[in-house]
Parts: sequence; C-alpha cells; structure tokens
Amino acid sequence: MTLAGTVATGPDLLRLVAVPVFAWTAYRDIETRRVSSTVWIPLALLGAVLLLWDARLAWAAGGTAWSYDFLVPTAISLGLVVPIAYLFWWLGGFGGADAKALLVLAVVFPTFPEYALGSVTLPLEPTRIGAFSFTILTNAVLVAVALPVVLAIRNAVAGRIAPVMLVGWPVSWERIPETHGRLLETPTGLSRSGLDLDALRMYLRWRGLSLAELREAPERYRDPATLPNEPNPPTDGAVTADVDLRGDGGTLEGAETDAAATAATDAPADDPWGAEAFLDDIEGSAYGTTPETLREGLAVLSETETVWISPGTPFLVPIFAGLVIALIYGDLLLGTLL
Repeated sequence: MTLAGTVATGPDLLRLVAVPVFAWTAYRDIETRRVSSTVWIPLALLGAVLLLWDARLAWAAGGTAWSYDFLVPTAISLGLVVPIAYLFWWLGGFGGADAKALLVLAVVFPTFPEYALGSVTLPLEPTRIGAFSFTILTNAVLVAVALPVVLAIRNAVAGRIAPVMLVGWPVSWERIPETHGRLLETPTGLSRSGLDLDALRMYLRWRGLSLAELREAPERYRDPATLPNEPNPPTDGAVTADVDLRGDGGTLEGAETDAAATAATDAPADDPWGAEAFLDDIEGSAYGTTPETLREGLAVLSETETVWISPGTPFLVPIFAGLVIALIYGDLLLGTLL
C-alpha cells in the first residue's frame, strides 16, 4: 500500500530492480537456453531483505496491514508458489532456470505492490488474492498458452499448413547449427518427438564435423567405421559453447585419413552414424536422445533442405511477460473475472 503523497514504499520501488534482470534472463534463454544460477542469488537476497522491511512496515501499521495485507499473501507466496515451482521442476514441466525464477519471484514479490503515478495507481486491476507472485505465475501460464495460437496464425498467414503448425515452423538446414529447439521430422513424416538440436550439436562436436560436411558425404559418415579414435568433447550442445575441435574427431581438418585408422575400435558394424557408440562414449544423456532418434534426425538433416522445428519457447519468456503485465495491469485471469 502506498503512503499518501508518495510514489510507492521503499521496498516496492526496490522490487523494480527485478524487471531488467528478468528481461536479461529471458533474452539469454532465447539466445542460448542457458542462464547461470548465480543470477538468482542477488535477487533472492534482495527479496529476503525487502520481505523483512515489509514485515517491519506492516507491523508498525498494525491492524489488517499486518494480518491481511502482509501475512496472508506472504503465506500464499511461500507456501503455494514455491511448492508449485518445485513440483513442476520435479515432474519435468519446468527447466531448472524456470523453477529458480519462480522461487525468486515468490520471495521478491510476496505482496501486491502499488505504484502511484499521478492520479493512476498501478497495477490497474489488483485482485482479492494478494500474493503477487501467484499473479505473475497465472499471467505467465496464460501467455504460454497463447503462444501456440499466435504461432499457428503466423504459419497460416504464410501458407504453412501442417499438423505441427501450433508448435513449430520450417527453417533451412543452414540455420540448424545456430538454432535451439527440436526437430519435428523423421524419415517417415512429421513427429513431436524428433531429435533435440542440442544433442545434434553434441554429436557433431564429438565427431569434429559440421553439418555441412556431413551433408556432403552422408554415406561415408553413416558408416561407423569412420568414427574417430579420439573424439572431441561433446560440450553441452549450447550454441555459444566455446569449442576448439579437431576436424573429424582425432585428425586435423582436411587431412586425408584411412577410415580404418580413425575407426573407433568398439564401434559395431550395425550402428549407423555411430549413434550408439556416441551415446555410450559420453556416459550420460544427450537430453534424453536415443540411438534411434539420433539416427532418424541425421537421416533427415543429411538430405532435406527445409525442416520443421519446434523452438520450444523457454518459460522464462512468459514469466517475464507475466511480470510486466502484472505490474501494469494486474491479474489477467482474476482481474477480468471478478
């Protein structure tokens, strides 16, 4: 609650620091799909300080300011939003950065802020549920639900009608090395369970190949006898990963090499593209990729000029949009219903 003659309370003004931070993390998530955990620590500490500051102001004000305006929304924020974030992360519905973002929001925005701008007070539509972090979460979910509709309209206007037009769009194979998302095609047709493009980059880096090189000689690289004895580190598949690769795995780029000399000694002859050998060698999971999924993706990308991909819009983008909408308008769901 703002005090007479003021723009906002001290804690509410400092909470606006979160807006540029979430804008930056949303941008980083779009560009790299990687957000460092360290970005959340300062915000969490700031939120804890502001929470104590709010408690002191509410206690001094007394009455409903302490019980209804502070304790109830704080209990909802910490007792509901935090478990929801953890549960969805545990079930695989959120990524780690998404869950951490919601945990931070639960601490930074437990109560509904107010910003007086002349005769206007933002948010425009406060609701009976005073937990602002819950408002941000519901706004984010609504934005996330709307994105496929926007994508479908965009595809329809461009004449791209397909069963996957709600979740993806077609791109040239040349853009694949710098694109995040998932391939929506297999040799037998469109599919929602295609190859993760980060896993593709891991495989290509492991072999020391570019996608262009693989497309120039697909039959050669399909033969597991061409696997390198000294594979490169696969990295984590990020577009921005700092890599210094040996060409074709263990040999200098452009060098003529006898296939038998560069073959992985334990590569089975019935392992097209060396997919199984790759996954066995990295001793981990390439984002849930199976040998068959990798083989199917490589088969498509080795000969298809334009492929459908799903960008898999990271949830940090709807979270940032939900935060901005909440600060300006309020609760999209309850604000329009009540």
